[in-house]
Amino acid sequence: MGMYMDVHRGMKGITSDQLKEAHAADVAIEKEEGVHFEHAWADPQSGTVYCLSTAPSAEAVQRVHERAGHSADEIHAVPLAV
Repeated sequence: MGMYMDVHRGMKGITSDQLKEAHAADVAIEKEEGVHFEHAWADPQSGTVYCLSTAPSAEAVQRVHERAGHSADEIHAVPLAV
């Protein structure tokens, strides 16, 4: 399992409730792809959302996001963390 940080753009004005709903949509189906979403952050002013997950691959992360209705614009492997 690897760790991944993904980035979503174009969500300007996202609210806390909308972020929680999007995260819950991912969590509802994450196990089907062997993914676990750890945390999500958002900057409503820029419209950028970040998600941290553990997963077998970046492709698995993207499949969950696509199925939940919000594809990631970027997915980055996080090879080192403290």
